[in-house]
Amino acid sequence: MPLLVQKFGGTSVGSIERIEAVADKVISYRNAGNDMVVVVSAMGGETNRLVELARQVDPQARGRELDVLLTTGEQVTIALLAMALEKRGYPARSYTGAQARIMTDSSHNKARIKSIDNVKMTDDLKQGRIVVVAGFQGVDEHNNITTLGRGGSDTTGVALAAALKADECQIFTDVDGVYTTDPRVEPEARRLDTITFEEMLELASLGSKVLQIRAVEFAQKYQVPLRVLSSFEASEGTLITTEYGTDKTMEQALISGIAFNRDEAQLTINGVSDTPGVAYQIIGPISDANIEVDMIVQNVGADGTTDFTFTVHRNDFDTALEALEQTAKRMKAREVSGNNRIVKISIVGVGMRSHAGIASRMFEILATEGINILMISTSEIKISVVVDEKYLELGVRALHDGFDLKTKS
Repeated sequence: MPLLVQKFGGTSVGSIERIEAVADKVISYRNAGNDMVVVVSAMGGETNRLVELARQVDPQARGRELDVLLTTGEQVTIALLAMALEKRGYPARSYTGAQARIMTDSSHNKARIKSIDNVKMTDDLKQGRIVVVAGFQGVDEHNNITTLGRGGSDTTGVALAAALKADECQIFTDVDGVYTTDPRVEPEARRLDTITFEEMLELASLGSKVLQIRAVEFAQKYQVPLRVLSSFEASEGTLITTEYGTDKTMEQALISGIAFNRDEAQLTINGVSDTPGVAYQIIGPISDANIEVDMIVQNVGADGTTDFTFTVHRNDFDTALEALEQTAKRMKAREVSGNNRIVKISIVGVGMRSHAGIASRMFEILATEGINILMISTSEIKISVVVDEKYLELGVRALHDGFDLKTKS
């Protein structure tokens, strides 16, 4: 029998009624002739409630004991779903991460999966049981409970699919697939039938929140077909697969999607000496402050000085600006400036590799709308630009229309 691994997030199991609905959905796939492994998150809002309890005891709570607390949320959900399946006459068995032997490193609150012992789960499947596994959690070599960090249940689902050699991993969410862009910004955005792992990784890293990056990376590494589906409505969803799949339209599409990130801030240091090591002198203190730098532009002036501009997450703006001002004093820079009212808009598509003129077309579309580009970053399959935040929706809609993403390929 084909084996499916399905993952349901917190919204999908947010109440007893929704857990009952998930049970019915799982049974429909079981009746269609599939062996079933189901991964679930804690009920919607439960993890936040547990975090708040921890904060009431210790505002700095973290590490081992926080993991012990947080994993109880998923333990409730797996038991309830297994009960719902049993009540309907379908044998089921629930597993915590430790019981499923999802082995991780010892990085509490952000552990990474090292291996999975699938013997017991495989035996259950052979006996006709539906296996229900707690997402987001595992156990280290010392039997300490660990959690995988934000989006960890997606990663659990993909990792189980890889370990069990499942035919497909299906992620059920509150949307019915991956869209060409956020439908809340562009109402005419369309759902993609297929998208490559490479494109999905870019979209996820550039602001699309449909899937977590770690889950997509895991699926790509182990070649697990990954499908995004809606928990609340019937559709084929979006299949995320290898670049050279059977879908020939994939090679014809120039652009697959448009991502954007509102959480950007820009910093500039002007008039520093253009000498070896200048970039490290500027970025080093930012890195030491545990701040991640995204885009970087360096311009050399005729007077032998250089201007250096980079972007960081908007939440890090004040800390980064303070660090940069200290650096400017040491380097005797002319001035420092910052702008935390910018956004990044990106176009993504494997079709860029074999088609010239994509960048110029993007710049032309934005220029026609009177949108000034502040920074540019490119790779083989993406082009990102930084613009003033007031142009976000206009820019996304203009690019979506300009690249004919409303019309199905």
